Amino acid sequence: MTTIDSGANTYAGFDDLTISLDAGVLTVTLNRPESLNSLTAPMLSTFADTLERAAGDPQVRVVRIGGAGRGFSSGAGISEEDHSNPGAAGTPADVLDAANRCIRAIVNLPQPAVAVVHGAAAGVGASLALACDIVLASEKAFFMLAFTKIGLMPDGGASALIAAAVGRIRAMRMALLAERISAADAYGWGLVSAVHPVEEFDAAVDQVIATLVAGPAVALRKTKDAVNAATLTELESALELEKQGQLALLASNDFREGTRAFQQRRTANFTDS
Repeated sequence: MTTIDSGANTYAGFDDLTISLDAGVLTVTLNRPESLNSLTAPMLSTFADTLERAAGDPQVRVVRIGGAGRGFSSGAGISEEDHSNPGAAGTPADVLDAANRCIRAIVNLPQPAVAVVHGAAAGVGASLALACDIVLASEKAFFMLAFTKIGLMPDGGASALIAAAVGRIRAMRMALLAERISAADAYGWGLVSAVHPVEEFDAAVDQVIATLVAGPAVALRKTKDAVNAATLTELESALELEKQGQLALLASNDFREGTRAFQQRRTANFTDS
């Protein structure tokens, strides 16, 4: 376990989720690079705990969320490693509940949340990034709602978050076709705040973070509240609809076939109707 002491406050992470607080910036890093930071219930629960605590911490002025290795996050874990140890990864319902807690915590966080996306942001990993207030992407980043490829539907509030950013038609395209959306297209659609060349990305992120840290905390909070109130009116109902639908789909023949096909690197043969 990794523990960071910030004066009177202590933030604790573990190997799969590292946490640090320095000069007003709370950095949360998804740290399973061998699986492109696939998400487990313990990771998401600790993530939500951290943000819920940070919401009342005056030492935290900005939250920075990123991933280790080559990507931001590939979404909920469906790898052989995850399936071989479901007790450690958590049940699907556990993962859904923990992911929804994270989305609510990011949106309700009084401080600005910045997503730093330098590679893949897929599945609920895309939801985590797009729940943030500012989404910074490197030119190598991409976004993908890959759920229908394994017989599932978007979750983590993606139905509301993406539609609020890019409109119904593009949100439907992402959700139904499970296409990979490049950083350039994501910026053109209004899905991300900015895209930077790889060699300039870290410096650009640092500049945005520094601007927010030095900014007027109360004004930033009230601005965030107002914009979210105007644009995310359907988030709560989307989270509930997604959870009910996803739990039904997780028990379906199509999901079992989709998962097998993914693991066997073949095209799925969906038969449910």
